[in-house]
Amino acid sequence: MAVIITEVTNRFALRKFVKFNIQLYKDNPYHVPGLVEDEMMTLSKKKNPAFDFCESVYFLAYRDNQIAGRIAGIINHRANETWNQQYARFGFVDFIDDEEVSSALFKAVENWAIAKGMKGVQGPLGFTDLDHEGLLVWGFDRLGTMATTYSYPYYMEHIEKLGYAKEQDWKEFLITVPKGIPEKYLRIADIVQQKYGFRVKKFKKTREIWPYAKKIFELWNEAYKPLYGYSELSPRQIEYYIKMYIPMLRLDLVTLVLDADDNVVGVGITMPSLSKALKKAKGHLLPFGWIPLLKALYWKNEVVDLYIIGILPEYQSKGVNSLIFTDLITTCSKIGYLYAESNPELETNHKVQSLWDAFEREHHKTRRAYIKHL
Repeated sequence: MAVIITEVTNRFALRKFVKFNIQLYKDNPYHVPGLVEDEMMTLSKKKNPAFDFCESVYFLAYRDNQIAGRIAGIINHRANETWNQQYARFGFVDFIDDEEVSSALFKAVENWAIAKGMKGVQGPLGFTDLDHEGLLVWGFDRLGTMATTYSYPYYMEHIEKLGYAKEQDWKEFLITVPKGIPEKYLRIADIVQQKYGFRVKKFKKTREIWPYAKKIFELWNEAYKPLYGYSELSPRQIEYYIKMYIPMLRLDLVTLVLDADDNVVGVGITMPSLSKALKKAKGHLLPFGWIPLLKALYWKNEVVDLYIIGILPEYQSKGVNSLIFTDLITTCSKIGYLYAESNPELETNHKVQSLWDAFEREHHKTRRAYIKHL
């Protein structure tokens, strides 16, 4: 039977759209499923404040009356203005190994983009940098993370046959947690504290971090805005992400660097790896999915995920990272973590990749953003 493309127009179809990813990879040992309700909220035009400046469309592909693929088309008008471009994005893309299916899905997004006056399609990208981005193109035998998506090797082949070319790559590193703090970091941390009067701030209770929550995301905006495709978070988005992420944090893995006026000049936010726990949860917290997640957060775990390492632009390359790493290494060693996942870092972001020069590390995954001019 021919491939049939349908637009998602209601919550029932949207749930099918979200759950297809979990179904497609149910037997794959490296795929890490997200939580269905979280992705439903991200894609909801009523709940996600990104829709203040974004628009989207979602398509499902059917083959023999069965869902065979999905794709989202997104236009981030703020990003287009920032980067002086007229591009749509594709994201949340999955499909069976059938070129008719993948071709029909991408054609649907391309036609939508053309109708909206766009000159190209790039991706995989989400609404913001806090959504999944980049297609896995190397490292198919490595377990994913909560911050990334897995994709079969044939995705890359299909997408490139459809005329998409590399626009940007991200690298991911597996870093061995050292047994002690390198002397270099101890020395530089001491110099930075004396020269600038900076101090490391730690937290024991969630209520203690709330006064700094907005400052953390404002620093994120400043530190990350020069990077590929970045879309500045609005005040409404910041409030949305504060409510979503702050209660999840394991506080001893949060490191803030403050100046004498209590301004946040550097931040390091890490989390115990939830990859294996999410596989056990199979997309749902209830009735029992929360149990492996809670165990992963506070019980034995060998891997920690690095989510945010951010420093205000005026203090980058001035040793602030030494304060963050000195605290982070101490905490990780005390808890017993053996490895750290860097999560995606732009291959052109040499500053952040140079942070790992003092550590034993392995480049073990690569992700790619593609572009096709229309």
